[in-house]
Amino acid sequence: MNDLGNDPEKHPGIDLRRSNRFSSLSCLCLGAASLFFAPHSLAAQATPDSVASDPVPLVRRAAENELKSSSLHPYRYQLHKIDDGRISTKMIVETKDGDVARLVAYGDKPLGPIGYQNEVDRLKTLLDHPEIQEHRRKREQEDSNRANEMIRMLPDAFLYHSEGLVDGPSGPAFRLTLKPNPSFHPPDREAEVYAGMEGELWIDQKQERMVRLDVHLIDDVNFGWGILGKLYKGGSILVEQKDVGDGHWEQFHFKMDLHGKALMFKTLNLSTTEDESDFAPVSAGWGYQDAVKFLLAQNPPMGPPAQN
Repeated sequence: MNDLGNDPEKHPGIDLRRSNRFSSLSCLCLGAASLFFAPHSLAAQATPDSVASDPVPLVRRAAENELKSSSLHPYRYQLHKIDDGRISTKMIVETKDGDVARLVAYGDKPLGPIGYQNEVDRLKTLLDHPEIQEHRRKREQEDSNRANEMIRMLPDAFLYHSEGLVDGPSGPAFRLTLKPNPSFHPPDREAEVYAGMEGELWIDQKQERMVRLDVHLIDDVNFGWGILGKLYKGGSILVEQKDVGDGHWEQFHFKMDLHGKALMFKTLNLSTTEDESDFAPVSAGWGYQDAVKFLLAQNPPMGPPAQN
């Protein structure tokens, strides 16, 4: 069998880093995927009655929790991604210098000899050229900053209604429906997307973390994010996170299906599903070089997840 079919270097559409934290359309998707990385609030636990009376204080506290730093709690995990029909599996290691990834499977098949060696060579090159990782770290930070601004606007951008408690991934959670707040005035084009969005937000009762954001576009909306265009009615985004141990929260599922156009001419069809698993802590002092050495030592690396 020709090994080139399993060679990620022959598939330029695959991003060898983790796409996220809310993918190529950054802010909305990053805003959605970056909702999830901070220690929980120590505020008094909300009650169904208090949330039914006024959900906004709960949303505001949850948004504040999502904006807190998680730099002291790096983790490693496996990422299974379907992006416009292309399937990849990666090992991801979080570090103070940004995430580092190793591609271990393509099309739900382990890499063949050529693809395997290409990954080893790429990681060794990264080890010898810290400027590559620094460029990535800066880009990740810029995306994170834009996403944080979107999160800060969540309490004011929507009108919320409590639908009671539901079983969340880490315990009881408040289920809130949301729809655009007509009194909210977007400060920039990135925030204009909120005016055409409705859906649900779940917030963990005990830790006041956002555990599920499930929204869809009810109108065509404009967006910025450096590419100026329009997203069409009917698109959807789903993001879920959970406590993966010791109060550390991580995203475990992300699904995006958006369609539109950019710069009046280019058609946008963004269809991505990401599933994260096998979470484990790593040293808080690890730099990206430590992550590269760890990934290189995984021989053979993890394969694709079992199919249900």
